[in-house]
Amino acid sequence: MHHFVSGAPKLSFDRIGDGPPLIFLHGIGGNRFQWRDQLVAFADRFTAIAWDARGYGRSDDYAGDLAFGDFSDDLLRLLDDLQVEKAHLVGLSMGARILLDFAPDRLDRIATLTLCDFFYGFDESLTEEKREEFIALRQKPLLEGKTLSDLAPDLVASLLSPSASDAVRQRLVDSIEALHVGSYLKTLAATLRYNRGANLAALKVPVQMIYGEDDRLTPPGIGEGALAHLPDGRLNVIPKAGHLSNIETPDAFNTILGRFLSIYRDTACWKEV
Repeated sequence: MHHFVSGAPKLSFDRIGDGPPLIFLHGIGGNRFQWRDQLVAFADRFTAIAWDARGYGRSDDYAGDLAFGDFSDDLLRLLDDLQVEKAHLVGLSMGARILLDFAPDRLDRIATLTLCDFFYGFDESLTEEKREEFIALRQKPLLEGKTLSDLAPDLVASLLSPSASDAVRQRLVDSIEALHVGSYLKTLAATLRYNRGANLAALKVPVQMIYGEDDRLTPPGIGEGALAHLPDGRLNVIPKAGHLSNIETPDAFNTILGRFLSIYRDTACWKEV
């Protein structure tokens, strides 16, 4: 099930099942294991794939600063390596923002998009100055010697709903502790300096949005605002779920995603070789 895309940096991904390609992109504090409940659930209908983004999991770290567009280039590398003509693409939080960056210039490679618990632009309340302050505050503890284990409790509390189980909380702690500190610091800076919210109008493919009702980081109202800009969008909100709706409430998440994908299943395809 585990594979690599060669090149610089080398990319790691899991693959299971047989059928049209369905690819999952994790958030800033995650890795490919964030999607294990989805890989198992969809392997009977799709070839389900979850990557480690560059600098995450078993993917290589990289020299120099990160440009957020590097993730899109890596996704294209993955599609080409797998000989994917068109894929169903699913991204959560940072993974969704990677798809917002990737999609407008590569609509021919996309069957559908599912965007989960994400934001798509900065308003007056988050000025450039405030974004730089946020970056500095998030980086400072690690730069001053604190460990990811030190930071995990507060991060977990901010991301999960009050009803999250102990097993889900431990799963998120494990994910945070597995981060590559250097790459995580670079990703924090790159993602807060990236803004392509205007891309929503260019997403001329079917788009499913999924939010957790108790998501304090990216509340469902963001998805409601996005609906006005999407040519073909729909929104579902999952009760008693926080920012990681796919992990906290996998059954509800999989039901929404499965219903959406069933309409368009065969629009994803492999290249003829």
